[in-house]
Amino acid sequence: MTKRQLKLGLVPTGVGGPGDSNRWLDTDIPLDASVNIDWYIDVVRQAEAAKFDLVFIVDSQFITANSPPHYLNRLEPLTLLSALAVATKHIGLVGTLTTSYNDPFNLARRFASLDLISKGRAGWNVVTSGDAGTAGNFSQPEHFDYDTRYRRAVEFLDVARGLWSSWEEGALVRDRRTGQFLDADKLHRLDHQGEFFQVAGPLNLQRSPQGEPVIFQAGDSDQGRDLGATIADAIFTHAVTIEQGQAFYADLKGRAIRQGRNPDEIVILPGFSVYVGDTDADAQDIQRRYRELDQSFEQALAEFGRPFGWHDFRQYDADAPFPVQALEAARNSFYTQAKKVTDQAVEQGLTLRQAVERARAGRGSPFVGSAETVANEIQRWFEGRALDGLNVHLGHPAQFRRFVAEVVPILQERGLFRTNYEADTLRGNLGLPILPSQHQRNADRRDAA
Repeated sequence: MTKRQLKLGLVPTGVGGPGDSNRWLDTDIPLDASVNIDWYIDVVRQAEAAKFDLVFIVDSQFITANSPPHYLNRLEPLTLLSALAVATKHIGLVGTLTTSYNDPFNLARRFASLDLISKGRAGWNVVTSGDAGTAGNFSQPEHFDYDTRYRRAVEFLDVARGLWSSWEEGALVRDRRTGQFLDADKLHRLDHQGEFFQVAGPLNLQRSPQGEPVIFQAGDSDQGRDLGATIADAIFTHAVTIEQGQAFYADLKGRAIRQGRNPDEIVILPGFSVYVGDTDADAQDIQRRYRELDQSFEQALAEFGRPFGWHDFRQYDADAPFPVQALEAARNSFYTQAKKVTDQAVEQGLTLRQAVERARAGRGSPFVGSAETVANEIQRWFEGRALDGLNVHLGHPAQFRRFVAEVVPILQERGLFRTNYEADTLRGNLGLPILPSQHQRNADRRDAA
């Protein structure tokens, strides 16, 4: 058995993602960081030097004037990751793309291209799009409902993986002596006919050194968890307490087992901000100061509507009881998140102001303290099976530099985190098996029989 080791991802959100409307005021951040390729290359190379497993690029395709600064103006994920692929050698390259507003053939080809450019380091964060307004950018009258989105996602993944299996090992002969370029018997059409897609195939691109891109997924609803347990190699999530992390971890691994999967082949990677200070008290002060500076109550109130389909909560009296009628606006948006907020407000009798402040407080991190304290807490969560690794949000650059310089070496000294990359592919570094094509697996089974 290979020793279980912590995994680390970097989540760069440039001039400020959700909850960080004013982060761009930090003079350590270029004003155009979210579209500045030199900035991305610099921070990702810092993560690679620290032996991080991956960089994760978040994305959506709908904005309002109340969207956080990074969301207003940011690079398209696969274009960005292709540039990062030639500027790095080892770190995994994970991008968010939606199954609701793409076609499987195009997306499968684009990810396979990134996988070849990076020599096997690509990963796809599969989303179904929670921003209902996205439909208006793709000539659709309305967003898909929850059930339709997830049925479409399952079929989309099935088609993409079928296309990635178009080529058996050895299909490209490339023999100049005989003049044979292709062994046609090892190239396969897909001929998929489904509820949402009809795709002939084959894909006009060979497989990468890791077989196919690593599949990531994030979703907390029952449908989202079932989708992750069914199709994902890695899961992005969020937890405020170790108990929440343990409950999610056990639930996802249990669902995977019921799907006939090896639970050790699904990596759970919740996202966190990390605050490192000279002492625990100093770190608490740093977190408190950043939270006060990075977003005002008025900005938080405007952004509060995103999981509710960008419902405008500014129309209500902030000191009146929480407006439960707003939940209806979330029906085809981030409904699970919106319902959790609404249920909590009703159960605790919160005003709108209190609900917004509660949401702001919920963005606090469990990883706050001296380097030793932060390392201890990461170790506690890891050994307590609340996570397999964590995605570190790159907020204020000075804090990320402290994490890399002070916390990572402690984790390495304790044998919890690598000192060198184990493999050349993202699958290899995450401890996941290299996948042969479906046709190759069928041929191997026939040979074994």
